[in-house]
Amino acid sequence: MLNAMNISDNSKQNAPTKSSQTVLVAEDDAVFRRVLERQLQNWGYQAIVVEDGTEAWEILQQPNPPELLILDWMMPGIDGLELCRRIRQKQDDRYQYVVLLTGKDEKEDVIEGLNSGADDYLTKPFNIGELRARLRTGKRILALQRELIQAREALRFEATHDALTGLWSRGATLHLLESEMQRGARTRTSTGILMVDLDHFKNVNDTHGHLIGDEVLKEAAYRIGQAVRSYDFVGRYGGEEFLAILTNCTLADLHMVAERIRSAIADLPITTKTASVKATVSIGGVVASKGAHDLEFLAVADSALYEAKRTGRNRVVIGKCDPRPVLDETFKCSSGIAHA
Repeated sequence: MLNAMNISDNSKQNAPTKSSQTVLVAEDDAVFRRVLERQLQNWGYQAIVVEDGTEAWEILQQPNPPELLILDWMMPGIDGLELCRRIRQKQDDRYQYVVLLTGKDEKEDVIEGLNSGADDYLTKPFNIGELRARLRTGKRILALQRELIQAREALRFEATHDALTGLWSRGATLHLLESEMQRGARTRTSTGILMVDLDHFKNVNDTHGHLIGDEVLKEAAYRIGQAVRSYDFVGRYGGEEFLAILTNCTLADLHMVAERIRSAIADLPITTKTASVKATVSIGGVVASKGAHDLEFLAVADSALYEAKRTGRNRVVIGKCDPRPVLDETFKCSSGIAHA
């Protein structure tokens, strides 16, 4: 089908670009495939060329598939129209820009092609410069789409994360807690939480100023995040208080992680550009019992935290998730008492 495309390019003055954009070409005519592949490479594209829609569909199922597609309408296996429909039904975040090629030139055919999900339509034979212009249009649209996705993800992050520490926000943390407790009820696994409060943090702000206080909060958040397990969650609960949610957590796990957090803060001063601040934390923890409500769960941890602060700070107290908050003195971390 050499007559399928007029290969005279009226814009020869345009030098090949250095774009690394990949283009998937699905075309059953071997000669036409080679012509398209050569032209795409001359323009700086990386071309993936297949001979039917079935092969093209298999490539599109792989991770990070091409975003620019040139599809022939009439192909063995899956034709261009059916391929367009399948692509649009997937509804992935990554959009594919489809240029449909065909020898059909009736208006009804154009409408059918666009309704099937094609973004653009070229009737054979066509000028190669026109194809290049259509691909440039596709690249601009895909670039705008990527910018929109990045902006959306940035807004999503801002909505769910604390601006200072980068940890989950209070609202997101409580939502994660509710979800984890529901998942634990389904899988019959326990969920643990740790309330972590920086001791005497007001003194840090009063002595060193709020900018240093912010640096202390950020470093404390980082150390807490490093001390928990990779599949746990940490959020800023409010002010100088943090909440760690421990998935599939036993009482021994809870105590181990809590002591690791306490040591991570107490064992090494937090050094900023202008000050070295010795910080400690008080921690109240609990493992959810069957059927416990998340608010009841939080009340137990809060009571345990209060007890840790009342009895000297820089320590861990683990509570029982009973109908009424009852402190389990057996697991009080006496080794966490600060020494003069």
